[in-house]
Amino acid sequence: HVQLVESGGGTVQAGGSLKLSCVGSGFTYNTHNMGWFRSAPGKEREGVAVIGSDGGIMYADSVKGRFTISRDNAKNTLTLQMDSLRPEDTAMYYCAAGLFGALGYTWSRGDRYSRWGQGTQVTVS
Repeated sequence: HVQLVESGGGTVQAGGSLKLSCVGSGFTYNTHNMGWFRSAPGKEREGVAVIGSDGGIMYADSVKGRFTISRDNAKNTLTLQMDSLRPEDTAMYYCAAGLFGALGYTWSRGDRYSRWGQGTQVTVS
């Protein structure tokens, strides 16, 4: 049974930090590219960051320099450290897993990912 379970969301003041985690099970975690996406009311879903099975990393321009993605293959865990949070970062955050090889410019397309978590809410006031 494939599962991705996110945790770590909450409410924080602007300028604060949060750390999101996502634990995967039921699939070969270390062969997958792992991404974070976010969805806010009235906005399109946005790819936030991805870390490839080879360790390569890409970020959306909106979070570069503020967010850090990492993975621990021994623990099947994906992490997103979010610093200097802004109100516009408010969204439901999802982790996703995909088997699409090299990251490339399509890394932020949701259809590249076949497995999704249920999401964790982040609110920045």
